[in-house]
This record gives sequence, C-alpha cells and structure tokens, in this order.
Amino acid sequence: MSALSIVRPALLVAAPFLLALGLILPLVRFETLYFFDQTPSLIDIVVSLWQGGDGLLAAIVALVSIVLPFLKMIGIAAEATAAGSGAGSLFYRRVVPHLSKWSMMDVLLVAIVIAAAKTTGLADAFTQPGLWCYAASSIISGLLHSLMGDAPGPK
Repeated sequence: MSALSIVRPALLVAAPFLLALGLILPLVRFETLYFFDQTPSLIDIVVSLWQGGDGLLAAIVALVSIVLPFLKMIGIAAEATAAGSGAGSLFYRRVVPHLSKWSMMDVLLVAIVIAAAKTTGLADAFTQPGLWCYAASSIISGLLHSLMGDAPGPK
C-alpha cells in the first residue's frame, strides 16, 4: 500500500471539511474602537452584501467563494472515486483546471482588506480561523488536483 493511497482519501475528507469551516467561521476581526469589533464569516459577508442592496456583488462573491470551490471539490472527489471514465472524468479534465485558477482569490482579497484597514488607521484587523481554514482547503484541493494528475484513480 503506497503512501498516496493513504494520503489521498484523508485529503479528500479534509478539503471539504475545512471549506465548510472556512465558510462559517469568522474570517477577520475588525476593531474600530476599543469596545466595538466585528468578526464576519464568509457567509455573513455575502448575506450582508445582499441585504445592503449589493446583489450583484453578493452573487459574484458567493459564486467565486462558495459555489466554485464546491464544484471543484465535487469534481476532484468524483474523479478520485470513479473509474476515470465518463462525464465525471470529462468534468475533471475540462472544468476543474479553470476552477483552480480562482482557488486563492478570497484569501488574497481578505489579506488586502486587512492591509488596507491597518495602513489607513480606520481599524485594526486580525485574521481569524475561518481564513486559515479556507486557505488550507484551497491549498489541499490544489494539492489533490496535482496528485490526481500524477496518479490514476482507484482500480
């Protein structure tokens, strides 16, 4: 039994679990005054944008941050558990590489927001567990994608 046959299933479980945590746990903590702080999760941010009248922005953030990562993980899981033929394999070979290009965009945006908040003096901003879980999920799914390209599916 190779190390890849042990690691790949563990990563297949860890990536969606960390993505779910990244969506519901706070991403960043903003402290604007000594007694006022905010710790929104990614889902809270999408809901806030939608309720604030920024429907298009909320839809774009939801698509890139929630829908595309889930589609990528579904494609990777389908390829890992299937015999490597059929529609799942076609989805994996044609769509997943394009989804991979968007994997770390949210992490980068949150980092930019934190840097902007700190440099303007408007607030102190600190990363929270949700950002780290989301980033870990993106990294693991990228690793899985590269491992899937190097190794055939189960036989």
